[in-house]
Amino acid sequence: MSSSGTVPDPEIAARADLDRIFRAAIDTVDPARLIGRAMDGGCHGAEQVPGLIAGASRIFLLAVGKAAAPMAAEIERRIGDKLVDAIAVVPKGSGHSAAGSKVRVYTSAHPIPDESSEAAARAGWEMLRAVTADDLLIVALSGGASAMFTMPAEHVALADKIAINQALLKAGASIRELNTVRKHLSAVKGGRLLHHCGRAQVLGLILSDVPSNDLATIGSGLTAADWSSFSDAVAVLKRRSVWGRAPESIRGYLERAVAGEFADTIKSDDPIMERVTNVIVGDNSLALEGATRAAAALGYSTDRWKELHGEANDVGRALAAYLGEITNERVCVIAGGEPVVTVRGGGLGGRAQQCALAMSIELARIGKRRRIATLFAGTDGIDGPTDAAGGFASPGMVERGNRVGLSAETAASRNDAYNYFKAIDGLYVTGRTGTNVSDIFIGLVNY
Repeated sequence: MSSSGTVPDPEIAARADLDRIFRAAIDTVDPARLIGRAMDGGCHGAEQVPGLIAGASRIFLLAVGKAAAPMAAEIERRIGDKLVDAIAVVPKGSGHSAAGSKVRVYTSAHPIPDESSEAAARAGWEMLRAVTADDLLIVALSGGASAMFTMPAEHVALADKIAINQALLKAGASIRELNTVRKHLSAVKGGRLLHHCGRAQVLGLILSDVPSNDLATIGSGLTAADWSSFSDAVAVLKRRSVWGRAPESIRGYLERAVAGEFADTIKSDDPIMERVTNVIVGDNSLALEGATRAAAALGYSTDRWKELHGEANDVGRALAAYLGEITNERVCVIAGGEPVVTVRGGGLGGRAQQCALAMSIELARIGKRRRIATLFAGTDGIDGPTDAAGGFASPGMVERGNRVGLSAETAASRNDAYNYFKAIDGLYVTGRTGTNVSDIFIGLVNY
């Protein structure tokens, strides 16, 4: 976090509180700690975990996602010699070259998959060839796994799958919509990975980055039954106006699949699911609990707002209006979720920064003299294709932009929140956090 002379001293102090509260939330969802708790049977749904581990003579590990390295390292530390082979698929540029002495590390791309994503998936596929019915396979999943572990279905080219992914991201598709399409263009997602596990017992230890902890959506459901169909995937592409621009190979494949030429994803009544135990080890609500405790310790009364979802601009404006209604109390408003951005401009930013910019514009309109300081940030420390976790918002941001010749409204319309905030010291930069449970909003009123 930085703050220059463009930010008034009282707001600098408020930003320090915002930073403390955010970091407390991140500490609460530390992946190693959460994995340890689950392996001890100490979280909801993990009662069988100690027995599964104790009963296995050989254990294999596949860890995929932004928290793969610390999850894999903690699992190896606890399992020891029982661990026969392990792969961790980590984000490019994360700095994780090792995740344990037995763990082979592969770097992969996010949010747009590339050849490294396919190479990582094929390495995992090859490891699974050695798994037998007497073994235990642990699959440790965290946010980013969908893009980072990509093996297209037969008849689908990687380049075409990448093109669809990019088009859906630009169209503002939700994570649920994105993964509905990804699953139905994949050889491993939507539970299909289970076909290649040698009839072993499978334990999914999952750090959730999606609303309602939908197992079929987290990592596109590598170890979960899928509620969606090929028809649902087609419906997403049509609803987001992507179907007509999709590569011909994609449209042809999905049309043949809808007609019944290809087997659908794994469903909940499939006998293969009897060998699977999936446990949510942590999620956004857990991070919000950590934030709430930290805010209370700093002397704020706390207020949990509704889940962040929908268009980022709408979320920012709605929250600004809510904060503006708070009068005398010294309050910290906390919320979490995952807004979306429909990209209409050629600027640089992410959903958290877009929310913060929209909020700043609305706060300048309704509460110029109010003491309100807020933060929108991604818990992974990376908001969109930028080096910032998110952005700060306050009633004075728009005027600061005006003083350096920048229009907040123009930046918002161009989806250029990053460059706007960079010019007025409004970015929040943490570096990669090593975890991921979606986004967090923290708002201080009357600080």
